Amino acid sequence: MSSSNHKNGNLEVKQPPGLRKEKRKEPLRRIKTKENRARKGEHHGPSTVYVQVIGAGSRDNAASLYVFSEFNRYLFNCGEGTQRLMQEHKLRASRLDNIFLTRLSWENVGGLSGMILTLKDTGVPECVLSGPPQLESYLNAIKSFSGPLEDIRLSVRPYTDDTYTDDTMTVYQVPIFAKLKADGRKLSPQSGRSSPPQSPPSPRVDENSQRHGPGRPGERAVSRDPSLVVSFVCKLHPKKGNFLVPQAKELGLPVGTKEIGPLVAALKEGKTITYEGKEIRPEQVCAPTYPGPVFIITECPSEEFVEAVCTNQQLRRFQTGGAEDPAVLVVHITPESVLKSDQYKKWMERFPSSTEHLILNEHATTVHNIRSHKLQAQLNMIDPEIFPELQSYRTKEPQAALHVPNVRAECLLKFQLRPVMEWQRDAIPTFNTDESVKEASEVPNFLQEVEECRRICSAHAAETSGQTEKYPEVVFLGTGSALPMKIRNVSGTLINISPSQSLMLDCGEGTFGQLCRHYGDDVDEALSKISTVFISHLHADHHTGLLNLLYQREKALRTLGKAFSPVYLVAPTTLMTWLNHYHYGCEEILHHIRLIPNRSMLEDAEVPQPNTQSFVKALLKKNDLEKFQTCYVRHCKNAFACSFTHRSGWKLAFSGDTMPCDAFAHIGQSISQ
Repeated sequence: MSSSNHKNGNLEVKQPPGLRKEKRKEPLRRIKTKENRARKGEHHGPSTVYVQVIGAGSRDNAASLYVFSEFNRYLFNCGEGTQRLMQEHKLRASRLDNIFLTRLSWENVGGLSGMILTLKDTGVPECVLSGPPQLESYLNAIKSFSGPLEDIRLSVRPYTDDTYTDDTMTVYQVPIFAKLKADGRKLSPQSGRSSPPQSPPSPRVDENSQRHGPGRPGERAVSRDPSLVVSFVCKLHPKKGNFLVPQAKELGLPVGTKEIGPLVAALKEGKTITYEGKEIRPEQVCAPTYPGPVFIITECPSEEFVEAVCTNQQLRRFQTGGAEDPAVLVVHITPESVLKSDQYKKWMERFPSSTEHLILNEHATTVHNIRSHKLQAQLNMIDPEIFPELQSYRTKEPQAALHVPNVRAECLLKFQLRPVMEWQRDAIPTFNTDESVKEASEVPNFLQEVEECRRICSAHAAETSGQTEKYPEVVFLGTGSALPMKIRNVSGTLINISPSQSLMLDCGEGTFGQLCRHYGDDVDEALSKISTVFISHLHADHHTGLLNLLYQREKALRTLGKAFSPVYLVAPTTLMTWLNHYHYGCEEILHHIRLIPNRSMLEDAEVPQPNTQSFVKALLKKNDLEKFQTCYVRHCKNAFACSFTHRSGWKLAFSGDTMPCDAFAHIGQSISQ
């Protein structure tokens, strides 16, 4: 096999040189258009601008915003599932070259690595991330599994840099620092409370994992700072007034002919012209310049940030009586507990009554993934047990009573800034189960086939009555798709071993969102049962949902009043390069895990270190397993499959990503599932 290398017992399949595609793509047409505008000196503001909600801030869809103009596109925050929603709802990622992050938390950056890879593959030549300086640490961290990202220039514009200006607007970064509790723990998602005091300290990682790259305290360039959020004040450029055709005709200008173009251009530039001996001034045929409105995007993640936000003097400038024109829109990425604060309410009321307020938080009830819900409703007609209808998580916290004009976010809700300032709801997707069922019912012979399927299943159920067990139960949260798609997610499979114990096999981006939509209000109970996670290899579609799963599991345990305990993470040791980088440069995560290297579970593995041995014993005991085994598979370097045997006799094997492989066939022998 001349085209393959065998390394560390792992078969790495390479593409023949003749089949490799040229990586460097031609500059996109929009880049050339932007350059042409700059050469011509065109600096007038755009005619159409709107702010649109992508994720409304619900528990399964983190808050994110898409800002559109005919010149530029912008993304504000990029949590898990953002790319999937943009793909489903046809919001083009190929036009993004600026992403703004209000805080370096997983809620805001969970989908960023996948988005960057997509931008690279689309041919976007450059992308700038604005916000906390710790974004440099984040970019270094993702390179541990994404590779060098040679085809896209990535840079960070920290809040300390000058303001950003382009063809559409000027963006001012406003840093806000809160006084956090002395323990320094990260703020949990959508909560002002720090991690539980019973959480153990960050573990001393296996020595094998530590030599796989930087990430320890002495090696980080910028340390994490959970006290920092960045607000963005966005001011649109003024737009030149429209050319007034009736007035131009009255003055004798050649409207409708080729001659009119240069004359209009000169007049809109503010120049006085002479036509057929008549002097014509701009104000005679052009409407006044439209001033550029201001909108603000701010995050106040917990009560600890309220005072810092409400007393910030830079934001005060855009309130009533401030030095600048008041903001026409304020976007609040803010939990309900903050909105109930008297201080925060008074701060909102300091904006004029004409200011609109858009709120993104856990109270959002809108359905985002319409196609997924529709497909599940139709499959539910075939077998309600195998394909249960998807659910929504509903927070039980009462909604704050506010005394300012406010709108709760919904997926694809728009606030149009130009040409007319107004809310637009026509794009908001809706889901109706009855309509989905009706559509499927109209397919020729579908209902007859469904009845035949149910008859066969009922007959089989009668034959096996009393012979089937509920456990193990396999919940497919994703598929083999390499990218999140509108009707399916990436790799993630939950194994419910017993009523009290569960195990996760791979955990791609959006896995928690899938759990949320499967279990609805019971998602915390489901999370609390997960004690073990197996990661097959380091491709992004297999592990970038891990951090959110861990953070949400911690929140679930606290909500249920259960003691916190780390997860047993069976994974390639190279995963620790990513986790170390993220832990020391972004947010604490290491106290959530107890690493068991995949290779320590090989059939012919060397005797592992004492701490690994103790973790393996605890894993087997916790999950009532007799054996847990791994093997190398034919995929990328350090790719593994696994199998495990329950004490009651059943056995399950998971291949991860692999071509046909003797090693996997061997560990899967005598399998029952």
